[in-house]
Amino acid sequence: MRAVLILVLALAALAADPAYQRYIAEWRARQEAALKAEDGWLTVVGLDWLKEGENRVGSHPNFEVRLPKAAPDKVGTLTLRAGKVRFRPEKGVAVTFNGTPAFETELKPDVTPRYDKLAVGRIKFFVIQREQRFGVRIKDNDSAARRQFSGLQWFPVDESWKVPAKYVPYDKPRKFAFETLAGLREEAEAPGYVTFQRAGKEHRLEPVADGAEFWFVMRDQTSGKTTYGASRFLYAPMPKAGIARPGTLEIDFNKAENPPCVFTDYATCPLPPPQNRLPVAVTAGEMMYGKRH
Repeated sequence: MRAVLILVLALAALAADPAYQRYIAEWRARQEAALKAEDGWLTVVGLDWLKEGENRVGSHPNFEVRLPKAAPDKVGTLTLRAGKVRFRPEKGVAVTFNGTPAFETELKPDVTPRYDKLAVGRIKFFVIQREQRFGVRIKDNDSAARRQFSGLQWFPVDESWKVPAKYVPYDKPRKFAFETLAGLREEAEAPGYVTFQRAGKEHRLEPVADGAEFWFVMRDQTSGKTTYGASRFLYAPMPKAGIARPGTLEIDFNKAENPPCVFTDYATCPLPPPQNRLPVAVTAGEMMYGKRH
């Protein structure tokens, strides 16, 4: 059965427009390059949640924020009080703050533009905020995941999965919460919903507005089989009329991609809400990486 499916997908790929094939191939190459790049998701090696008060930072095994062994035993202290995080470097340790020598200062978390980054040697770390919770994400460009990266796997390009869709706005944005693999709940808003046709049936997805794009967190009947079991992400341009009025758009499932939690255990990936769990197998886009089902 699997061999028949692969044959069908390969024949569909051969029938695709060559220009479109090149476009998708170039897009996928950029996706892989970004993943492999310095400071990409493959370099994430840690995530520690801060407690109220002082949190010691360093490679010492008993510290609240545990850095890799390449870092000094003691690097500094992060103090969380009333939703603000301050960093105090350890005397005599060469820590940088946004590329210059670090000093005691309040840190901007990753939910703000140009958030602050600290580094000691090749180890980098910064504060993340998820709703009312604060943590420290740690990166190492010499991570095992980056060194051992074996390349992304994709379904053959199938132009039939580039589908026209209709957008219907809600009277007011619908609030909901993403459950996440980190055990957190993240608040979100859907400005409306999108419908598309597949094999004579209508399917529906709810997006989140992300700049000039719609962001879909979805699951389908390939999940846990040939694709990542938790979810895949998909971005699509918003309708030209904007999000306040009905409109049309194009959804290209050949660009469905794995979330960061496929490549690191230290991501806080959202899980698809019930309305984004499709009863159809989306045999397009990115497949499972390794054995991380």
